[in-house]
Amino acid sequence: MTGPRAEVVTKLSPWSVSDTVARLKAVAEARGIKLLEIIDLTSAAKAVGVELRETRLITLGGTASEVARIAAHPLAAIDLPRKIVVWADGYETKVSYISTQDLAARYELIPELTSDLRDIDLVTDVTINR
Repeated sequence: MTGPRAEVVTKLSPWSVSDTVARLKAVAEARGIKLLEIIDLTSAAKAVGVELRETRLITLGGTASEVARIAAHPLAAIDLPRKIVVWADGYETKVSYISTQDLAARYELIPELTSDLRDIDLVTDVTINR
């Protein structure tokens, strides 16, 4: 059984993948958003003999409201904490994540549990427009 496909927001960064990740980290930290992990998927692929374009997965979150969302809707843990993929697409660097509206709708989150979900939009906008 498959459900509706998640809407993905993709933004173009003027920076390299590495620079975009560094800027994203700095912006998140400056705004008090916890960066939980940066996974270098390119290196992970190389370790198993697969060539992968430059790709990093960033996990942001660990907030009380995130835990409240997961408590209200346990399957939300599939999408939370929030994830951002920074990836090379030819000569461009792209920043992608599941849309805030889609995430809120998917788990039928009440407004009290969605207020800080939009932080990802702000953090990515500031990162690519610095």
